[in-house]
Amino acid sequence: MPSGILLLDKPRGLTSNAALQRVRALLSRPKAGHVGTLDPLATGMLPLCLGEATKIAGEILAARKRYRFTLSLGERTATGDAEGAVTASAPVPPLERGAVEAVLAQFRGRQKQTPPMYSALKRAGQPLYRLARSGVTVERAAREVELFELELLRLETAGLELEILCSKGTYVRALAEDLAQALGTCGHVSALRRLYVEPFAAEPMQTLESLAEVRARGAWPALLPPDWPLAHLAAVRLEADEARRLLQGQSVPAQVPEAPARVRLYDDSGVFLGLGEADGRAVRPRRLLNPGV
Repeated sequence: MPSGILLLDKPRGLTSNAALQRVRALLSRPKAGHVGTLDPLATGMLPLCLGEATKIAGEILAARKRYRFTLSLGERTATGDAEGAVTASAPVPPLERGAVEAVLAQFRGRQKQTPPMYSALKRAGQPLYRLARSGVTVERAAREVELFELELLRLETAGLELEILCSKGTYVRALAEDLAQALGTCGHVSALRRLYVEPFAAEPMQTLESLAEVRARGAWPALLPPDWPLAHLAAVRLEADEARRLLQGQSVPAQVPEAPARVRLYDDSGVFLGLGEADGRAVRPRRLLNPGV
């Protein structure tokens, strides 16, 4: 099984980890990890890093994400989505498109957002969602997020269909509850799809079914190479001796116009070696891949 990145179209009803384990089972259980977490309710792009590509997962985690979701108004749930029990209800005022657009405009840009209790964030080693299921609520520090786009796609009597482009760490469920409150009622997410994670906007996704069909033919699925999402970093090509020294943990001379900077490292045949840190005169290894894997 080669190393690389697989873009899974996660189905509704599975946790991100459950989807990852199904893919691993289909692919002879390689080392793997998912980038970002989608709730069981959510569908859409879940990047999976396989083999040595797990070493660059952090580079993808910081990327922007685009979602399409339905905000159902009039009922608040324990989880902020349709999976949870209804905990409050409120009448829905008449909604006009102009007034809704004015509310949406207030949420674009940078803002503080408090993570929901039903999240994978940990407190004293315990995921918050486990504490929430036990009836425990703890204080959560607000974090800065940014909504680059927030567009109204459809307006109905008791609901909105919206699309957002947001920074990492944005919780759509928390946003939905805040939007409902700003509209004079309460609400929850009833449908959620992640359209893409940058920089994979134009790349096709694979389903569990399509992966099973490929494996039934005895083939491997098409993967993006580990360095595919790193095009924004400068590339440094090393001679054979330099590459050998770098793989042994040594710094080697390199001229990089902008320093200090993270860089992509390649040997003289174009094989991707991993990530390095350049200071303008030399480059030192930061996160190296296992050669030949």
